Amino acid sequence: MPDNNYKDIEQFAAEVRRDVAKILHRTRDSHIGGGYSAIDILSVLYTRVLNITPENLDDPNRNVFILSKGHIAATLYTVLAHKGIIPMEDLDKHVVNGENYAGHSRRYVVPGVEMSAGSLGHGANVGIGMAYAKRCMGYDGNVYVLMGDGECNEGSVWEAAMCAARFSLSNLVLIIDRNRLQSYGSDVEVMNMGDMAQKFRSFGCNVQEIDGHDYGQILRALMTSTARMPSAPTVIVANTTKGKGASFMENRLEWHFKSPDDEQLEIILKELGA
Repeated sequence: MPDNNYKDIEQFAAEVRRDVAKILHRTRDSHIGGGYSAIDILSVLYTRVLNITPENLDDPNRNVFILSKGHIAATLYTVLAHKGIIPMEDLDKHVVNGENYAGHSRRYVVPGVEMSAGSLGHGANVGIGMAYAKRCMGYDGNVYVLMGDGECNEGSVWEAAMCAARFSLSNLVLIIDRNRLQSYGSDVEVMNMGDMAQKFRSFGCNVQEIDGHDYGQILRALMTSTARMPSAPTVIVANTTKGKGASFMENRLEWHFKSPDDEQLEIILKELGA
């Protein structure tokens, strides 16, 4: 079991939050709230679990990460930059006309991006294909998919859960960023999903429910995910807070769309210790 010193993850997450705020302030791009709810999960994945480096991107035996909620592309690009997978200076290219760093993540043109995203509900299905291919071809490594809880309104997500359980894809880990807010309201108001963890269990998945901002819980869930039920896919329902890390953004729906202005950026950087 890994040690209990999470200072490196905490520092990584704070640096990513600061840079994401700067990027979205400069570009006036949106989705900072959903990016911030996912940063702690991404930080644990990239600092402790995935072991993805610039040198092993072409290794079929490595772990794979798929961002299904691709509208938080700026957050993913920032994580990739802090891991040295893309150059830090490429963050200046975000949503610049003619550059590859679009507002939704794009495969092939950005190293470390495994799926072109836009329409929601597809990441789990792409992940199934990759996990099944690994098994058929005898490759090692797991496939991790980060999804939003809003996209679980899509029927394709539940078809994916059913299919993954049918084929016993124990090398597949679906992570739900459960911040309970989507574009037009809370999940209860828009499409009440009820007990999401129990729903995934009913489809035959091994489910863990955790605090998505507790580094210890995130790490333990990820490190034990593929060993708890060797004949089933894992779903980690990570309870999170939209806008986590900036006090005025937390649990505020409008930060699905807004970008920080000059004063708000200053507050964010101060709260994050800059």
